[in-house]
Parts: sequence; C-alpha cells; structure tokens
Amino acid sequence: MKNTLICLPYFSGFGHTERIASAIAEGIAASDTQLIDVADMTALDWQALDRADAIIFGAPTYMGSAAARFSLFLEDAAERWEHAIWVDKLAAGFTTAIHPSGDKLATLQRLSVFAAQMGMVWVGQAEIGAPANPDKPGVNRDGSWLGLMVTEQLGAEEDLLEDDLDTARRFGARVDAATRRWAR
Repeated sequence: MKNTLICLPYFSGFGHTERIASAIAEGIAASDTQLIDVADMTALDWQALDRADAIIFGAPTYMGSAAARFSLFLEDAAERWEHAIWVDKLAAGFTTAIHPSGDKLATLQRLSVFAAQMGMVWVGQAEIGAPANPDKPGVNRDGSWLGLMVTEQLGAEEDLLEDDLDTARRFGARVDAATRRWAR
C-alpha cells in the first residue's frame, strides 16, 4: 500500500481551531500528516496540499460562516480548479464556535460545497454519541454529521472539553481509514 498524506489547512483566531487540528492529527495513525496554518502559507505548503491524498479543512465560525482569513485561503486555492489539481482527493472539515449552534453548520456547508466544486470526495462524521448511544456520553456532543463541530467553553478552566478532543481524534482516524482505502 502506498504511503498516504493528509494535510490539515486551518485558521485559528484564538488557538481553539489549532488545538482541534492537532487532536485530529493525533487520530491519524497510518498516514503522514501536515498541519498548515493558512495565515502563514509557503510554497512548500501549497505543494503538500497538491500532493495530499486528503485535505481536512478547519476554520472557526465567525458571524455565521468560516472566518474571513480562511475564506481568503479558499479563494487562493480555487486557482487549482481550472487544472483539476484536487479532483478525487478526499476532503473533510471541522469548525469551532462559542455557541452550541453558532451557525457552525453554515461553515461546514461552505467547506463541503468548496470541496465539491473542486471535484473532491467528502468524508463526514460517523460517531454516534449520547443520547442515542449512552455508552459514548461525550462523543460528537454537537450531533454533527457533515463534519466535526466543537463548542468552545469560554470562561471555563479548560476551554476545550476532553470529549471534544477525543471526538476530533476519532474523526482523524475515520478520515485516515477512508484515505487509505481510497488510495489503494
């Protein structure tokens, strides 16, 4: 089996999205991973994205959509559309916000539509937690299926719950397994 690469381009205004990206990367055991802060892109980062077998997009939700800095990255990446550079790569996405809804679904929809326009194949969330599965009380707390959603705990001693970090690792493992299957 070929060695696979999963890139995680993200923007993190206050550090939460970066920590979730790192937790997702921890869940990726069989593929190489590269975290890419889109606020500081280099030519090598673009080359890694073009080589990647899968790309997991990550942006905080600000005012009902992906943060403007991440949207700028998507606009820059769109130049790959004309030459079909990202066609048939796997794609997934995650977002963070301070409210349980926080309109995070709108951000995941933006990311998935971008991926579809680029000809990518989307991988969603599959973990079923409580209340549907009482054996997994903190897994997928926000009940998101399009991608990973995380609600920040502003004002709490720990601003990201361990359950959300665990869900992020599980999400990374899912995308890793799908990438290895897809890359055969």
